[in-house]
Amino acid sequence: MPSIDIRSLLLFSAVLRVLLIVYGEWQDAHMEVRYTDVDYLVFSDAASFMASGKSPYERTTYRYSPLIAFLLIPNSIIHRSWGKFLFSASDLLVGLFIHKILKLRGVPENQCIHSVVVWLFNPFTFTIGTRGNCEPIVCAMVLWIIICLMNGNLLQAAFWYGLVVHLRIYPIIYALPIVLVIDPLHFRSHKKPALTEWSSSNGRSNKNFSSKKNFYPHQVWVALAGMFTQERLIFGLISGAVFFICTGIFFYLYGWEFLHEALLYHLTRTDPRHNFSIYFYHIYLHYGHEFSVLEKLISFLPQFIVQLALVFRFVQDLPFCFFVQTVAFVAFNKVITAQYFVWFFCLLPLILPWSNMKLKWEGVSSILVWMGAQTHWLAWGYLLEFKGKHVFLQLWVASLMFLAANTFILIRIILYHRLSPLFKSSPSASSKRTTKLE
Repeated sequence: MPSIDIRSLLLFSAVLRVLLIVYGEWQDAHMEVRYTDVDYLVFSDAASFMASGKSPYERTTYRYSPLIAFLLIPNSIIHRSWGKFLFSASDLLVGLFIHKILKLRGVPENQCIHSVVVWLFNPFTFTIGTRGNCEPIVCAMVLWIIICLMNGNLLQAAFWYGLVVHLRIYPIIYALPIVLVIDPLHFRSHKKPALTEWSSSNGRSNKNFSSKKNFYPHQVWVALAGMFTQERLIFGLISGAVFFICTGIFFYLYGWEFLHEALLYHLTRTDPRHNFSIYFYHIYLHYGHEFSVLEKLISFLPQFIVQLALVFRFVQDLPFCFFVQTVAFVAFNKVITAQYFVWFFCLLPLILPWSNMKLKWEGVSSILVWMGAQTHWLAWGYLLEFKGKHVFLQLWVASLMFLAANTFILIRIILYHRLSPLFKSSPSASSKRTTKLE
């Protein structure tokens, strides 16, 4: 790849996105299949209601925080594509934050650029913002939280974490690893935590991630026993306050309708169509009927157990922990739509410099397995949605295959990853921890 700096890369990416937004306007006006995401029309209508002093929830199927509608009020004042430019700018911000995180971790510039390219020029990601999907804003906020933690800015990290959980509930899965990694041995008053720098070692195991520093389950329980440190309490109080203040304000303005549509709906959501989940067939067969507590528990337990296992094993390598958590969360969720994939696509570039996976063989084969499983599902989905064929059982089998593909690829990524803790303890701190554990 020819030498290119991050500014040139972002500029070229910005031009590409502007062209796609302009093209999208043309396609919407001249072709039967619209380029614009249907969610964008929902956002725009909700913003229009809010601009006229009404509730955004007067727009049917608007199930997001009012903040999204508020940000898109200029759609009805400046231009209907305002939101697309906003989301695409957030998309570029994700690329900038990826570069920032990798540079802070000591990754060479050429590898930083390669990793940023994986995000900026992924066809799936560069169409997300230009079609009008709000997920790039959430992705940018998650990456900014990582940067704040790396710089020791706990107050900022806590503020943005509370806000992002209010905006989209799924980042709640990062609460436990963030709390665990805010170790007083790393976060001392008025001092930036020391970061473990990238190593060019090609071995399967990283020399900086020895068994003494690894965060095995018994060490997690020790950390949990001493959970209530000043740093953790500050993070929990501030992030919780931000979440509840935002929620309280909008509850005062829009009542139970806001609480149900923006939060509770996503906890109990069932979707018999447009859903990659293995649970969709059961949901379809029982759609319209209340699910028992046992059924809800059974669908939740695998996800919960996998999350705990991944956090206990990989919490010290925080970006990697976030990535594997997100992939597993999406794969085992009761509802999976294509926009959910961007949640882990933004974290993938953060782990690439530590991967021993060869692009030519393991990398390409993994991509083909994932795309093949998704294409297979989409083929049956097309027959169901557009041809009216009764292929629900076949679609469910395709969902099982998609879960198997995600699990297979996740295991491969874990096996080829060189674990490296995000923060480096001082020798004296390490000796204290070892003594305590013994």
